[in-house]
Amino acid sequence: NLEAMTKGTQSFGMRHNKTHTACRRCGRSSYHIQKSLCSSCGYPGKSMRRFNWSAKAKRRRTQGTGRMRYMKSLPRRFKNGFREGTQAPARQRGGSS
Repeated sequence: NLEAMTKGTQSFGMRHNKTHTACRRCGRSSYHIQKSLCSSCGYPGKSMRRFNWSAKAKRRRTQGTGRMRYMKSLPRRFKNGFREGTQAPARQRGGSS
């Protein structure tokens, strides 16, 4: 039934053009090909796209969701005064029991 003027079930069979493709920055399939803009992260803009009206979206990609290669050792280094290049004193063998 091709003459059906509807946006529903009948016309879903004709939809085979991709509007969005995978984004280089966030990896989501949200990069609009004609606009050259990612609807999820805002690539190629310099700053990441985020809005306060979506707390969940901010939570998904905020600090602490990745490896945190630098941040995860900060509390321990802060506790020791950010010392570097020193060596712990040798411990006595046998123990004091």
